[in-house]
Amino acid sequence: MELASYLDDAPWPATKEELIDYAIRTGAPREVVDNLQELEDTDEPYESMEEIWPDYPTDEDFFFDEEGEY
Repeated sequence: MELASYLDDAPWPATKEELIDYAIRTGAPREVVDNLQELEDTDEPYESMEEIWPDYPTDEDFFFDEEGEY
């Protein structure tokens, strides 16, 4: 999960190659680049982090009601 956070600010939507380039340019750990290289080769761009790592927490996972309770 921590490794995926290196792609939070990636330019979505992005192709596999664009994500690999982004990870390298921003100094992400080698594991991030390795994981991206293992993605399926496709011509379609990935729309979000959830398409790459479905378990990645979204803002909805950290929802607080108006009183600050879970």
